[in-house]
Amino acid sequence: MLKQGLQQTMQQKLSPLQIQMIKMIESTTMEMEERIQQELDDNPALEEAEGGDTRREELPDENRGMDDGAGMDDDADYSMSDYRTDDTPSYKLSANNYADEERRDAPITESASLHEFLVDQLHLQNVTAEEAQNAEFVIGNVEHDGYVRRTPREMANDVTFQTGRRVMEDDMKKALALVQTLEPAGVGAPDLQTCLVLQLQRKKPTIEIKNAIAILQNNFEDFSKKHYEKIMRKYALEEEDLRGVIAEIVKLNPKPGSSWDNSISSTSVQIVPDFMVEEENGELILSLNDRNIPELRISQEFADQLDELSRNRKNQSEDSRNAALFIKQKVDSAKWFINSIKQRQETLRSTMQAIVNKQRDFFLTGDETRLKPMVLKDVAQVTGYDISTISRVSNSKYVLTDWGVYPLKFFFSESMATDSGEEVSNTEIKKILQDCIGNEDKRNPLTDDRLSEILQSKGYVIARRTVAKYRKQLGIPVATLRKEI
Repeated sequence: MLKQGLQQTMQQKLSPLQIQMIKMIESTTMEMEERIQQELDDNPALEEAEGGDTRREELPDENRGMDDGAGMDDDADYSMSDYRTDDTPSYKLSANNYADEERRDAPITESASLHEFLVDQLHLQNVTAEEAQNAEFVIGNVEHDGYVRRTPREMANDVTFQTGRRVMEDDMKKALALVQTLEPAGVGAPDLQTCLVLQLQRKKPTIEIKNAIAILQNNFEDFSKKHYEKIMRKYALEEEDLRGVIAEIVKLNPKPGSSWDNSISSTSVQIVPDFMVEEENGELILSLNDRNIPELRISQEFADQLDELSRNRKNQSEDSRNAALFIKQKVDSAKWFINSIKQRQETLRSTMQAIVNKQRDFFLTGDETRLKPMVLKDVAQVTGYDISTISRVSNSKYVLTDWGVYPLKFFFSESMATDSGEEVSNTEIKKILQDCIGNEDKRNPLTDDRLSEILQSKGYVIARRTVAKYRKQLGIPVATLRKEI
């Protein structure tokens, strides 16, 4: 049975201005440069200041800024006096707020794609028109890493269906074999094993190359799992012989198409730091990279127009009232945007200063073991900002230090207790773990159990499964796969 009734509820919603402010805090330096340029293009009341001449004011009341003019009446005050100040913009927080002079945009180069490169080679081959068509279809199935993972049968069926031309599986096998003779070596392989063998077959047939081909063709799984003793027994090899084989294999390219991969994921992206921390006479100097963030002001032309309309508002026509409304909306929008930049920069600076103060030892020495446990809540308590704000500030932002460029997330880590009860950062434990593995005997790599024992002997209470978790986070394989001869 349907029934009507009233229900009173409380809801929390973000205003459009608050949503825009959140996005600005999340934005990186380069994104903010684009955002400011877009605002300059869209809002005629906003312009870049020249010679330090600026017009700013505190963030306007939410009911005034960005309104639609619904509440305006004949007594509305359009004066620009509240917008005019001679202050230097406080979002220019430091005289040295700029990136290194050597900063350059990531270069973009144009080159032929892998498919075009293969087709160009194909046209130089002495093949029939039909064979060329089949080979071009195979090339069309070459993936970004250079592999062809579709079977000849599948490709033959597709050609027959799409063109109506009868193509047999053997025809596509021949086409695939033709593609596999092209450069780069290994292209067209269905899997890693075949890819490596194809590359070895192009090399001068030395003893090492012949052994490498035989091992990869017949004992690929044993080789990938580093069962070296088994391989040496089967092929009657000495350790020195096997080292020669391994040396030849590690020179090969497991992804022959990677040099032509023009996807976004493989594009080299240059990181532009949002902060800079430098040490001077034992003191840490923090600055923001806002060199390319211009000083903004309210347009003088809009200021004069608003003053003129304010003086003559009693005898205004409907068109004049609409013009006044338009100008006020644009001026309020510009005023809000200028103060939002100020608020963003102050939020970023306060957050980064709290991180620098907490991790002072690291910024002075560059020693990762000197990092202290720190979570978002710790910074939020110091700055007075909400945890979500700290999270947004630290997301996708970087700091340039005397020891390199680090993401802000690098400085956040959970704590672990030593046997003496002292709290240490898990980053410190990871660093020690990495050093232990780096110095281990590669003939007999340290197992997770053994690593746990070593850490416990150093005073760190840590279980084997925690060691395994940290090892995986560091991208270090298990002991068996780290074995060398």
